[in-house]
Amino acid sequence: MTDKIHKTKGIVLRNVKYGETSLIVAVYTELFGLQSYLLNGIRTTSKKGANKAAFFQPGAILDMEVYHNEFKQLNRVKEYRWSYMYQNVFTDVLKNGVAAYMIELLSKCLHQPESNYGLFGFMEDCLLLLDSCTDKVMANFPVFFATHLTAFFGFSPRSATPEVLQSDRMLFDIEEGCFTTETVFHSRYLERKSALVLAELLQTRHPHELAEINANAQIRRQILDAMEYYYSLHLQNFGKMKTLPVLKELMA
Repeated sequence: MTDKIHKTKGIVLRNVKYGETSLIVAVYTELFGLQSYLLNGIRTTSKKGANKAAFFQPGAILDMEVYHNEFKQLNRVKEYRWSYMYQNVFTDVLKNGVAAYMIELLSKCLHQPESNYGLFGFMEDCLLLLDSCTDKVMANFPVFFATHLTAFFGFSPRSATPEVLQSDRMLFDIEEGCFTTETVFHSRYLERKSALVLAELLQTRHPHELAEINANAQIRRQILDAMEYYYSLHLQNFGKMKTLPVLKELMA
């Protein structure tokens, strides 16, 4: 049976060299969720070939025509072109570091080839906004992304009540995923200053609002470390994030 051709947007997550001239790419597609594609001959030494391979950098947003067969582990791409041409994400060191973190975090959350239009739209919007945002917004972008991505996988931290927010004893219990004034008997928590920033992030609905959040580099690093552990509690085999140490250095 002939594989059907479909038009879909896709966000490139990673690529692996295959043979002398080919690539296997993991793409988060709007129609089919996580998919793997074999691209033959894309790494040829000609100038034209080099340009083709550049389309499949992690973070690239593409308009694609793909052959799809749900019973195949590897499908093929018929046509592809930029859906959006970044102005900064591939060339700005800081923004590229933030994008790499976002891509790795999303990749670690995806295990099944299931479509989720809401999640795809959120990821696409975040990448587009990252490309054009100010430095002040960018500084808080990774913590915003990490906190809001949880909602799409069903383990968003519970919001703080007004009473807890006003208390000098407020903290965020990472193990329980909640804000509290109770004493915790483990070391996995954020103290008041970082907990307040996290509570504010959870109430932030648009990245442009991040310019108003006052958080220094130390608080952002604490929240990023907390979120890495928080994800590991909810996702099997989550492990350690390779991009996080680099991101913390870049955002210092």
